Amino acid sequence: MKNPARFLTLILFGAILACTAELPYGGWIQIPILTLVWWGLLQFKHASLKQFLLAGLAFGLGYFVVGLSWIYISLHDVGKMNFLLSCAAVVLLSTYTAVFFSLACLPLYFFKKDSFYTGCFLAASWVLIECLRGFFLTGFPWLGLAEAQVNGPFGLAAPYLGGLACTFLAVWSSWQLLHIRKHAVLSVAPVALIVTLIQIGGLWSFTKPTGSPLSIELVQGNFSQSLIFRPEGVMQQIDYYSNVMKRSSAELIVAPETAFSWPDINLPQGTLESLQDNVNQHHKTLLFGIIGRRINPSDGREFSNRALGLNQNAAVYEYDKSHLVPFGEFIPPGFHWFVNAFNVPLSDFSRGSMSQPPFRIVRDDKDPLFAAITICYEDVFGSELATRLRHSPEATNLLINITNLAWFGDSQAPGQQLRLSQLRSLETGLPALRATNTGITAVLGPDGKVIEQLPKFTQTSLVGSVQAYTGRTPYVIWGNAPILTISFLLLLIGIIRQRRF
Repeated sequence: MKNPARFLTLILFGAILACTAELPYGGWIQIPILTLVWWGLLQFKHASLKQFLLAGLAFGLGYFVVGLSWIYISLHDVGKMNFLLSCAAVVLLSTYTAVFFSLACLPLYFFKKDSFYTGCFLAASWVLIECLRGFFLTGFPWLGLAEAQVNGPFGLAAPYLGGLACTFLAVWSSWQLLHIRKHAVLSVAPVALIVTLIQIGGLWSFTKPTGSPLSIELVQGNFSQSLIFRPEGVMQQIDYYSNVMKRSSAELIVAPETAFSWPDINLPQGTLESLQDNVNQHHKTLLFGIIGRRINPSDGREFSNRALGLNQNAAVYEYDKSHLVPFGEFIPPGFHWFVNAFNVPLSDFSRGSMSQPPFRIVRDDKDPLFAAITICYEDVFGSELATRLRHSPEATNLLINITNLAWFGDSQAPGQQLRLSQLRSLETGLPALRATNTGITAVLGPDGKVIEQLPKFTQTSLVGSVQAYTGRTPYVIWGNAPILTISFLLLLIGIIRQRRF
């Protein structure tokens, strides 16, 4: 490998970029870091295509090995997998995701004429490749550039064009700053103008409050992941969540993913019936995670990762997770050997439908509210959530995510998923509730801001209220179609323009 120092520099830039996302103003800080990345990649502009792709891969590896290091905790600390195999798994997944970053940077290599337009072509390429990363092999778009923009200059573009637009603007603006020494005004002025316009655009709200605030209790049990592999641990968890939900006087009580980590048919006799009686008696609504049982004729799988809702004198609500985690919730063909390396049982769940109805929250003497449910990993797929809201038979007023990140210990994972939830609220203009096992349990406003949150690794509840909203943002109405169309046309123009020179 030629110029190893340059490759190491790109790995370092990638690692720094991943770390800055965790900072309070990470979205702002990432812009100049990306500028350094483009500078580093341009050092390979006249190298071979193989060398350039390896340089892009080095950047991506530094970024994802740091950003996805929490996977090691689930494999080694919880799953008791061999140390070397756990490290190898992190590096292999990071390499896979880094390939997309490397491909996204190809305009810097092929578009030889370095100009203002190159930044547009680079940003367009990045958007299209990130979209592909969200679909290819069921998709793994975790740790995109957009999440940091909830604390950056371009987050307010999300209600209009979604997270991919935030990605476009972050890439484009960082390219502009690369030329600040040669053309200070021409480099900075367009970025300042776009930032100003986006801030002004953020003054408009496409959703509005509806009804009176809803009293809530979000239960954070803080149970070790190892407990769910022992019957006594499962019973301890079921008893805790059942008792808290029964005692609560809130209108809506939400417990996390797999709060009841046994299938409903295996629960102690009368568990669900007792909860339903409590709901009817005290006029409240419950939502909690459970292992559902419904044989899927298409794949033969028997169980699902389910959110179960209990309402006053109403049929039980069931939401089965539709976007499953590879290896964690379904085993890709040919990879059973990898799962067998764990010392814990992993699930091979059945997929829920992408068109499940929202959860109806009944309120005494008030109009009901409707919540879109997501379970853990589903929060990363903004376009899927927008599609569900667009085609929902009822106007959605609230987002609810239930999750269990005990698999990943005290890592960056909870903060990363919190930012994903913030981005989803920004895109949809709806408040969100996050009920988690170990954190971060939180209430988010329709602007993505954290209103209240619990400290991690504490067994307690967040008791408060949330104001429901109604309406649809442009992103919910149009989805990713506008930004993908713009990006495709820009890249097409870039290709035509390149062939003329």
